[in-house]
Amino acid sequence: MRWNWKQFVAVVIIIGVSWMLVHLPVISHYIYTLKSHSIPVISNGNSLLEEIKKKAELYSIPPQDAKIDPIWKTVPGYNGLEVDIEESFNNMEEDGVFDEKKLVFHQISPKKHLEDLPPAPIYRAHPEKPVASFLINVAWGNEYLKDMLSTLKKHDIKATFFLEGKWTKNNPEFAKMIAEAGHEIGNHSYSHPNMKLLGSEATMQELKETNEIIRAVTGVTCIWFAPPSGSYNELTVKKAAELNMRTIMWSVDTIDWQKPAPHVLVDRVMSKVHNGAFILMHPTESTSVSLETLILNIKKKGIRLTTISEALKEKRMFR
Repeated sequence: MRWNWKQFVAVVIIIGVSWMLVHLPVISHYIYTLKSHSIPVISNGNSLLEEIKKKAELYSIPPQDAKIDPIWKTVPGYNGLEVDIEESFNNMEEDGVFDEKKLVFHQISPKKHLEDLPPAPIYRAHPEKPVASFLINVAWGNEYLKDMLSTLKKHDIKATFFLEGKWTKNNPEFAKMIAEAGHEIGNHSYSHPNMKLLGSEATMQELKETNEIIRAVTGVTCIWFAPPSGSYNELTVKKAAELNMRTIMWSVDTIDWQKPAPHVLVDRVMSKVHNGAFILMHPTESTSVSLETLILNIKKKGIRLTTISEALKEKRMFR
């Protein structure tokens, strides 16, 4: 197709006008702005993502396997932390700068767990976990139980009560009260003997009879056993394990059976309380009067009070 002179002139005019429009100051500035803003966004995004990837290792914490320690015996595992790079980037993308407060983590489970370990006593939860547990051994002290339960309820604290079998049989209403309040219940033998001196058959009798009574009265199947006076041997621990119970000891002792003055008891506990602490107590007047002060002071340390079962979980907790 051949153009005539009118068509040729029209094309030249269109090209000329287009060139002029593109080079007008307003249009030129608009095009420059688009270019100058689009490139840095991509660059900053990639730069931020790379920075998060590089720093992720610095903020990550490896998980810790459950183990048998020569001193502390059973030590539960503890979850590690790993940076979620994608979610962390999404949190920081709008501002375009790295901010450690906006890092997102997920927990990493250890390879070896409590159930993978051979039977051995447990004296505490993981020493890095900011928790503590009240271990309340009950074979007497009915007159102080209601006040202690009331204080625990007031502060929304769940404890682990170890009930003697004979006591449970004679005081089913108290045992039910403890269970209905949501506290954890463990086995404290039937007749409070020196377990270390018992043979295989007598040990099993003490443990089994107590489990049966507690189950009949409260509906609870015990998974924890606390030997009276902390007296046990390898046979004790083994027989408890055969009944699917782990043996529980303590790391902080109120020594409340000596009837100390409340301030003495509080000072004794607070000078020794630590992450993962198992705090031994009984329903005594000293403990009943001191309990609220203990709860408040332990909380001030950033330590959460919970049951043994919760304390021994691998889930990482923060102050």
